[in-house]
Amino acid sequence: MNYEEKTLSKKQVFQGNIIGVESWNVLLPNGKEATRDVVIHPGASVVIPMTDDGQIYMVRQFRKPIDQESLEIPAGKLDKGEDPFDCAKRELKEETGLDAKDIKHLIDIHSTPGFSNEILHMYVAKELYEGEACADEDEFISAEKYPINTLVEMIVKKEITDAKSIIGILMADKIIKGEISI
Repeated sequence: MNYEEKTLSKKQVFQGNIIGVESWNVLLPNGKEATRDVVIHPGASVVIPMTDDGQIYMVRQFRKPIDQESLEIPAGKLDKGEDPFDCAKRELKEETGLDAKDIKHLIDIHSTPGFSNEILHMYVAKELYEGEACADEDEFISAEKYPINTLVEMIVKKEITDAKSIIGILMADKIIKGEISI
């Protein structure tokens, strides 16, 4: 069966600093029309900073939409025209103060394909060396280093709930165990 929905029209509903919202009229495979509300996002890069001894640098920050602190792997939105690799390097430096001699692309993730076009480009950073963090002026964050086993336990205990971080931690666990090679 063909599941494709043909876009008939798009109408901008909202434009914010980071996201836009559009209403799309689509033609369904059965010939009927439907409306799709779509969040338009510029995309982001996510980086898993891994030490040689199997620890991961995480970032702690307050997330207003969930009204609580969140422990996450470093990430940030792409600037207009920015290459995802360059964004990953920038976010690693801004959020943790780290640089890496080895950064490799791991996977791409559609964060919420039911209502958003956001794509997350995930990288692994190794051979880390310290510099100085330079977070954006509206970011209040701290970098913390954890053993991978502790992070996996925190996922199971529902202490880490951020989807990109859960994916990154579980991928890092497989890399450390030698089940995925990069």
